[in-house]
Amino acid sequence: MAKILALDIGGRRTGMAETDPLGMMAFPLKTVETGELMSTLETYVAAEGTKTIVIGKPAMATDSTELIDLWGAKIHKRWPLMEIVFVDEDFTSQEASQLLIMGGMKKSKRREKGALDKVAASLILERYLAMH
Repeated sequence: MAKILALDIGGRRTGMAETDPLGMMAFPLKTVETGELMSTLETYVAAEGTKTIVIGKPAMATDSTELIDLWGAKIHKRWPLMEIVFVDEDFTSQEASQLLIMGGMKKSKRREKGALDKVAASLILERYLAMH
């Protein structure tokens, strides 16, 4: 079974998370500059044979909704047979922050760009997995 990939797309950075090969557990993968996302996806999809990409999207329209929709369309255009699923991302950044605190990550590390994004992506992926 191919891994499922999740994205927490932002204006500057995008968090990425993936499942284990059986598609049962979510793991933070990395954070990339959003401008480099397509080339990162090219490499990842080629290596992993991904069939599903889960994209976090707010339940209510926000400033980021248009950007997320554009990326969904761009990914679908590149991989028309890929399943693209949008999942409610509400409060994932706050949940990710709490998880990092509970995990003992120092405040200085939590402030590093991207530390939160890949954890938020894993929470989005967990929501998807819970629905299936």
